[in-house]
Amino acid sequence: MTFVTITTGKGTLYLCPTPLGNLEDMTFRAVRVLKEAAAIAAEDTRHTRKLLNHFAIHVPLISYHEHNKEERGPELIRRLLEGETIALVSDAGMPAISDPGADLVKLAVRNSVPVVPLPGPNAGLTALIASGLDTNHFTFIGFLPKTNKHRRDRLASLASQPYTLIFYEAPHRVRATLQELKSAMGNRQAAVARELTKKFEEFVRGDLDSIGRHFTENQPRGEFTILVAGCPAEDKPAGEAAALTDADVIQAVAGLMHRGLHKKDAIREVASQKGLPKRVVYQAVLDSDLI
Repeated sequence: MTFVTITTGKGTLYLCPTPLGNLEDMTFRAVRVLKEAAAIAAEDTRHTRKLLNHFAIHVPLISYHEHNKEERGPELIRRLLEGETIALVSDAGMPAISDPGADLVKLAVRNSVPVVPLPGPNAGLTALIASGLDTNHFTFIGFLPKTNKHRRDRLASLASQPYTLIFYEAPHRVRATLQELKSAMGNRQAAVARELTKKFEEFVRGDLDSIGRHFTENQPRGEFTILVAGCPAEDKPAGEAAALTDADVIQAVAGLMHRGLHKKDAIREVASQKGLPKRVVYQAVLDSDLI
């Protein structure tokens, strides 16, 4: 089989998933596309070179990652507009998911360059179907923001979502993230998938508290996907609560304290008025200058 001829004279950007860890998950089609491409854009060329060597793929590699995408993206689009076929890969899994490849796809679409996605491995969906949680309705979140405030605001906005939530996390942050999830959402059912498709693949299922204890007793290692059950209907915040940010909560507490209420009483009152768990209000105030 050969590539479809593009009558516009433009090349095609192929999005090629690569294995999460087990090389047997590479598809025949992905191998063929990579072999026939003029070049392969890779997040980490050294990592991708090992994959290419395994499948005897001898195609030039181009470095394309978060730190050079502003410069390298237009270069790749120029080559595509000149008729070359470019294959885009990430380090593992589906390109353009929590990956700078999303920006290259946007550039290609903006320039009317054909974009062809290939099916293949994806950590979020692979973990979801074995999690034991609801698979009919789910929301992919990916990595949370790095700053504490932005993380809290993001989690607060997600706390009332009724769908299974899918997160990616680095091993050194897993323990803290599990605690943040419990603080923001309560002790919900969850699952943590580690080292998917690899030799030491592991699923830890239970509530956030028991999973947190597991990783307190066991050092988190490898790549992690965290899945959290959606908000039960009876626990869903009413009215404005779902849209409140830390700044809103802190302002409300500060206003009551200015009127003479003790801090503890102000926290309790704001939690009651806004329909929020008291622990959420307390955590927001604890991280502010009010304490």
